[in-house]
Amino acid sequence: MVSDRPVAIVVGASRGIGRQIAISLSDAGYAVVVSSKSDTLPTADAPFPPDPNSSASTIHTVNREIRERGGIVLAVPVDTRDPTSIKSLFEASGNQFGRLDVLVYNAGAIWWSSIANTPFKRFKLMQEVNVEGLYAAIQESLPWFEKGNWKGRVIVVSPPIYSRFFRGKTAYAMGKVGMSILTKGLAMDWKREDKVNMAITSIWPASAIESAATQKTAHDNLESRKDLRTAHIFADAILAMLRAKPDVVNGLLDTDEDFLRRQCGMTDFSKYSLVEGSQPRRIMPAEFPTLEVAEQDDEGRRMDSMKIKASKL
Repeated sequence: MVSDRPVAIVVGASRGIGRQIAISLSDAGYAVVVSSKSDTLPTADAPFPPDPNSSASTIHTVNREIRERGGIVLAVPVDTRDPTSIKSLFEASGNQFGRLDVLVYNAGAIWWSSIANTPFKRFKLMQEVNVEGLYAAIQESLPWFEKGNWKGRVIVVSPPIYSRFFRGKTAYAMGKVGMSILTKGLAMDWKREDKVNMAITSIWPASAIESAATQKTAHDNLESRKDLRTAHIFADAILAMLRAKPDVVNGLLDTDEDFLRRQCGMTDFSKYSLVEGSQPRRIMPAEFPTLEVAEQDDEGRRMDSMKIKASKL
């Protein structure tokens, strides 16, 4: 049976930003698949709802939150380091809903330190979760988008590309910028293939957002909390991206605030401040460098390894 609602898979939906994205998508009329490695079932006496930025928040509690709001939801655990697990996620979603309209990849591993202080094991984990997990999820999504006549969206949580982002967290930046490169490259593929109803977009917070990561340093520090926004701004920006025309957002690398300001005409962001009346500090540059060159459309002689391989068979 094919769902009469559009279907969104949110990878990394157990807490914080991912949880809010899932809830906001449900409120907007999507059937939502909430997925994450966090698969612990809450105990019978656990308080509900849990702190949304704590380990007590899992895909199961998010599932319950959405159901109690009247939404349609499926919770599926996934290990984004394992392509087989990602394949199972898409199979479970397809078996339940029979379609896919939106993929949001919010899963991420983080370690901010110098190269000397980043063990290879930690580096490898970040590449597996951030880059390889995204790539595997994209590949599993493509047959479903094809089944839907190539009408769909992909949202990737990765940043605009600029040099300062590499400072002090090079190993992490290598993966996150790699995700943004995938956004640019897949957008070019879809444009070349005339898939005019497909779009892939990357989004990043302009100011820090309350999450499990920021809560560790700001929980009991009012001044630090004044620099935080709620996750609602991120979810609202994603919903606005999904409503935008595909050609406007395909291949776009943007921040939540900048997109809402430019595309939605928003000028007052005070409702998103974690501490009422505060003005969170912007952590991203006011302007980003363009990645295009004068020879942007000159591909020269394109090589396709698949065609070369086929010709040798």
